[in-house]
Amino acid sequence: MRLSISNSKSAAWVYAKALCMICVICLIALEALSAYMLYYRSETYRRVSQQLVWSAGARPAGPGEPASVVMIGNSLFLHGVQVERLRELTSKSLRIYPIFLEGTGYYEWLYGLRRIFRLGARPQVVVVELDVTGFLWNGMRTEYSPMLFFDTPDVLNVGSDLDLDRTARSNLLLAHWSAFWNMHSVVRTQILRLFVPHINDLLFSITQAQRQHSIDPESEAIVEARLKTLQELCERYGAKMLMLAPPTLSSENALRKLVRVSRQLGVTTLVPTDPATLTARHYLVDGFHLNSEGAALFTAAIARISDHLSKSECHRRPSEEDQTGGCK
Repeated sequence: MRLSISNSKSAAWVYAKALCMICVICLIALEALSAYMLYYRSETYRRVSQQLVWSAGARPAGPGEPASVVMIGNSLFLHGVQVERLRELTSKSLRIYPIFLEGTGYYEWLYGLRRIFRLGARPQVVVVELDVTGFLWNGMRTEYSPMLFFDTPDVLNVGSDLDLDRTARSNLLLAHWSAFWNMHSVVRTQILRLFVPHINDLLFSITQAQRQHSIDPESEAIVEARLKTLQELCERYGAKMLMLAPPTLSSENALRKLVRVSRQLGVTTLVPTDPATLTARHYLVDGFHLNSEGAALFTAAIARISDHLSKSECHRRPSEEDQTGGCK
């Protein structure tokens, strides 16, 4: 009887070890597949990782050379700026290093800038594009950002900055270390797009409902503090920070207040295109991002004021009501 029980326990132990080994092999295979999909199949990851490498090589211009300008922003820039066209139009005055990642806000770019400075970037100018919501967002996306913009200590620090609970901090750490954890929500969204019609419109509607299009006194203080933090970070590494305001529908009031807050801090703020001059035909169907026609106008407008970027100062000082081409 004892021999039978012993043999049964031995067999169970063998099966348990085999099951554990199969699980480990499956996890390793899943992580390897996710890493392959992330590094070699994700256009977003490849684009942003290459932009980070290129931006890390930004150096001050010598006599007669174009000024080095790092441009950071979210989907408003990704859709609104035709980078190659802008480079062509400003090749004599600017050397542009863009880093654009959709769905990002203040904390991604605070830590992202810190990282590219640690990697050796020394641009003369850092152009920041964030709308009101971007500055006020107390969160961050868990796809791409933890791997691209954060070192391990940064993940711990941003967890404290955002007052995240243990589960949220663990998710950030896993997204920083694991390609599978970084990509699983992207894969889930892609699957939903296959089976749920118009899922993009639904997701955008939810996002728009959460957006803040106005600045009250409390929000204004937050924007001011965050602008000052970014400004001091850039100055610490010898770069001049500029704000570049993208046009969005119904953004005139929020844009005016954002410009005023920037001016109070001494941050040069450029408004290449007055939102009032654009109509719905210049935007995508979401009514938020510029389409190709709107992007062409916005890109040309940036090129027309490129001297303000290269000189890091403005010669025209319009009133608050005169927004087009405005600056500090």
